[in-house]
Amino acid sequence: MEGKLSSVAKNFTPSSIQELSQLAQKCNAINLAEGFPDFPAPPCIKEAAVSAINNDFNQYRRVQGICDQLALKMKKTHGLNVNPLTDIAICCGQSEAFAAAIFSIINQGDEVLLFDPCYETYEGCITLAGGIPVYVALEPPQWTLDPEKLMRSFTSRTKAIVLNSPHNPTGKVFSRDELEIIAEGCRRWDCVAITDEVYEYITYDNQKHETIAKLPGMQERTIITSSLSKTFSVTGWRIGWAIAPASAASAIQNIHIRITDSAPAPFQEAALTALRSPIEYFETLRGVGSGRMEYELKRDFCMKLLGSIGFRIQFKPQGSLFLFAELPKDCLLSDVEYVEELIKQAGVVVVPGRGFFHGNESCNYQKRYIRVAFCKSGATLNAAAQKFGELINAKACPKILY
Repeated sequence: MEGKLSSVAKNFTPSSIQELSQLAQKCNAINLAEGFPDFPAPPCIKEAAVSAINNDFNQYRRVQGICDQLALKMKKTHGLNVNPLTDIAICCGQSEAFAAAIFSIINQGDEVLLFDPCYETYEGCITLAGGIPVYVALEPPQWTLDPEKLMRSFTSRTKAIVLNSPHNPTGKVFSRDELEIIAEGCRRWDCVAITDEVYEYITYDNQKHETIAKLPGMQERTIITSSLSKTFSVTGWRIGWAIAPASAASAIQNIHIRITDSAPAPFQEAALTALRSPIEYFETLRGVGSGRMEYELKRDFCMKLLGSIGFRIQFKPQGSLFLFAELPKDCLLSDVEYVEELIKQAGVVVVPGRGFFHGNESCNYQKRYIRVAFCKSGATLNAAAQKFGELINAKACPKILY
């Protein structure tokens, strides 16, 4: 059968992040690689899902109430008028929403701008659509956007730009000034902005996420994708959406129907309960009050832990669930070698940073970062800290401890 595979299939390799998660499970290692919580989802939405199953919401279904709730949130949060009947497509997670958005607008040979480093899924979707990824490097260590570099990247072939904020893997929240620069490029070159806003409610230190769609002239040229997954700790439910002008939303919905037909019906019903959550729930995501997640505290815990063993953390994550840390200055290992040693010596799995970089491979820093997911229970993070502590006390691992 190998000879029958398409050229696209042959060029796709397994996800390094998922492979590392599988390795963690196989080796009974502590998984700080994949960005999913290892603690329970809110009881009220789990109960809503169980109730939906028991009430036989188990067939193909599109729950219009989700669109109604999303339209209300877009108005309240961003001041945008969204028609819930025409401007929203429900999909199987943000990943499918993003893929369908790409398939809905990209033709063979169209160029799509992406900020580097970036999440691995984007390039695959663009390639499948026949598009050409064009990478615009964010400058370390603060992951700064260079306006001139961005503007030079636009050409007559540029069809779209992908914007992920809060950003995976760095934790950067794009500022209003940066959004204005990106919007200016889109308006000047008549491009579409496709956003990934799955971490929209997970920001820290009084940072606030803004969607580029709220800027002048941008709502009519923006496709917003997001999901329940990160906000409500239900990454396996696969409930996501795209919010776009009616023609694009209709195209995305049609593509979704051809590929998967329907997002999981009982979880759509449960999504209504989730989206009606009180404002206090979203505050606990950021560590405000005494909520169960308090991601800001988890971020600070991991920064202190990695700093204590020599990692250089020059950028404090402003949002998302990840810490992108530079290897200790005197460490001679590459990111991949470091991750391998960490698994062997400590039984802890993280992600090598190079998988997020796609630009100039001659940049040495691209092999000097690891990504750590801190969206884990206190027990998991304490266990990881204990593993590192044991290494320090035993001095068993000079290659990775400095």
